[in-house]
Order: sequence, then C-alpha cells, then structure tokens
Amino acid sequence: MKKSKNRLIYIATTLVLFVGITGCAQSVVSIDDIKKEGLKIKLVKNPSQKMQLEAVRQNADTIRYIKKPSVIVQLNALRKNPEVIYYIENPSEVVQLACVTQNGLTIKYINNPSQKVQLAAVAQDGYAIYNIINPSKKVQLTAVKQNPDAIRYIPDPAEEVQLAAIKQNKFLINYIKFPTKKAKLAASEK
Repeated sequence: MKKSKNRLIYIATTLVLFVGITGCAQSVVSIDDIKKEGLKIKLVKNPSQKMQLEAVRQNADTIRYIKKPSVIVQLNALRKNPEVIYYIENPSEVVQLACVTQNGLTIKYINNPSQKVQLAAVAQDGYAIYNIINPSKKVQLTAVKQNPDAIRYIPDPAEEVQLAAIKQNKFLINYIKFPTKKAKLAASEK
C-alpha cells in the first residue's frame, strides 16, 4: 500500500514538474492581471470581450495578440492609437472610416480602401493621397482643398484639380509635371 502511494506521489510530482517546465498548462490570468498589464492577454487562449477591452484600454497594441477581435474592441483600440489598424485582419469599412478620420495617413495600412474611405482620409489630411493608388478626380480635389500642397503627390492631376491648387498658391504649378494651358494661364495671372 505504502509503495503504491509513493509511486502515485512520484507520478503526480513528475507530471506537475513536466507541465510547469514545458508550459503545457495555460496560466490563469484574471481581468485584474490584465488591468495591471494589458500584454498578459497573450497568455489567455480565448479571452472574453471584457478582457479584450481591458487589454486594449491599457495598451492599444495588444490587439495584435487577440484573434478575431470584435468591432467594439477594434474601435476601442483605434480610438487610442489609429496605427493599430495594421494588426486588424480585414477591417470593416466602419472600422476603416473610424481610423482614417482620426489620422488620414493610416490609409497606407488598408488594402483596397473604398472611395468613401479614401475621401475621409484626404479630408483629414491631404497628404494621405500619397498612399492612394489611382485616386479619382473627386479624391484628388478633396485632397487639394484640404492641403493644396498635396498636388505634389498626384502623378497626373485632372485640370480642375490643378486649377484648385493654383488658385490657392500659384507656385504649385512647379509641382505639376504636365500642367494644362488653363493651369499655366491661371498661374501667370496672379
């Protein structure tokens, strides 16, 4: 009897040591632990939404450790730091808009943004046009109205866009590779 009891204790001790050394057992992390240090979310396999919210409230970058965060968690993280959109897989248009309305330059982290997202980005910061491939005339015009200097980053601006930029600063003609006749005339009139 004593021999089987000692053997049982030996097996249990070995198992505890094995699990502790290899990390096979998931450590128990409470919401209070996450409140103290948001990065502890990495240790939780399936964190509750409450844990996720607390983690991103503590540190927005922790969203990178959360698999498939809800839109609410995404929006809370973006509110603290819009650059974390980089870690969000396939963000919805609502999430994209929330991001670029805070910082238009974050459009560079969004794959194939819709025209609505592009317009919101350049309305917030005209220089965001630099990160938009083949912007429409409407997007170009919005960017130049927000910041006429954005004309520098439009490879082939539409005539209306050229005129809008030159109207605000005639010297911007120098940044237009192929200005139209009307643009040249407008720049010389001022």
